[in-house]
Amino acid sequence: MISFLDLKKINEPYETAFQEKLKSVLEDGWYILGKEVTAFENNFANYCGVKHCIGVGNGLDALILIFKGYIQLGKLKKGDEVIVTANTYIASILAILQSDLVPVLVEPKLETYNIDPDSVSEKLTSKTKAILAVHLYGQLAEMDMINTIANQNNLLVIEDAAQAHGAISGFGKSGNLSDAAAFSFYPGKNLGALGDGGAVVTNDSELAKIIFSLRNYGSEKKYHNEFVGVNSRLDELQAAFLNLKLPNLDKDNQKRREVAKSYLTEIKNDKITLPFWDLTENHVFHLFVIRTENRDHLQQYLSDNGIQTMIHYPIPPHKQQAFSDWNILSFPVTEKIHNEVLSLPMSPVLTNDQVNFIIEVLNRY
Repeated sequence: MISFLDLKKINEPYETAFQEKLKSVLEDGWYILGKEVTAFENNFANYCGVKHCIGVGNGLDALILIFKGYIQLGKLKKGDEVIVTANTYIASILAILQSDLVPVLVEPKLETYNIDPDSVSEKLTSKTKAILAVHLYGQLAEMDMINTIANQNNLLVIEDAAQAHGAISGFGKSGNLSDAAAFSFYPGKNLGALGDGGAVVTNDSELAKIIFSLRNYGSEKKYHNEFVGVNSRLDELQAAFLNLKLPNLDKDNQKRREVAKSYLTEIKNDKITLPFWDLTENHVFHLFVIRTENRDHLQQYLSDNGIQTMIHYPIPPHKQQAFSDWNILSFPVTEKIHNEVLSLPMSPVLTNDQVNFIIEVLNRY
């Protein structure tokens, strides 16, 4: 069976370095917000080309802390509207709701799966105060158009970059295309830890200062709490592991693009719709997502041929039981995507033989 994502193989080259780093952290005896977190924050900020990186517990917390930071600064207030694509993982919407803000869902473009700037313009109201742009599957949203809309309407722009580590456009790199961005280091991400982890990156020094406090009980100085904060800190050991993997991120992303290029040029089957890739943008292919009208049949066929696939995501947020009040809403493009998408194996450790076999099997379908 060709695994959808072989995390053991991805992390195997680092095993000796991980063991050495574990020993070093144990010997230092400092396990929370120590030198490894500081080093990673500096390294990842430099990588993204921003002034500040704040390591937090996970990607969802990163988004929530951005919103709460802006509320603390008076740039947002409870009840403000945040425009977000209906086609996203539920975390994007949970972050808005858990910050006492109001998500306003808009359709994506069918070709890119990402937020449609025209749909954003249609949903603007006097209550709209921010746009949350999700770089779904590793492809950048149309940030030039989104930032233009934001500038014309005095809106904040936040990137949900949980799946887009290292993605680049002519306008900059993910994390440096907005007022602030949230990253996840969940193990399956392009830059993955061995557990949960996340980060906020920003050029806004005021926001960074607030989030540094909010993530640690609202405290800059121990036992002195300026804000109503939370406990969401990037773990010292996970930061150490991420520091070891970060130098290879661009190389790993390039391998993903090579796999994607093979899929895109060699899969030739009119039953399968391949993803859009604007070659002027440095898509990092966190996922390679195709569409087909009879998804269950294709997924079973691939499984029968020893190829593991996954569905990202089978149920759109507005149809989830958790959001029962939204179940009557209709977003036809989003629903079509969720009914048809299937994610093929994609990782920097896929072999050429595996990729060729997947292509061959799909062309026979």
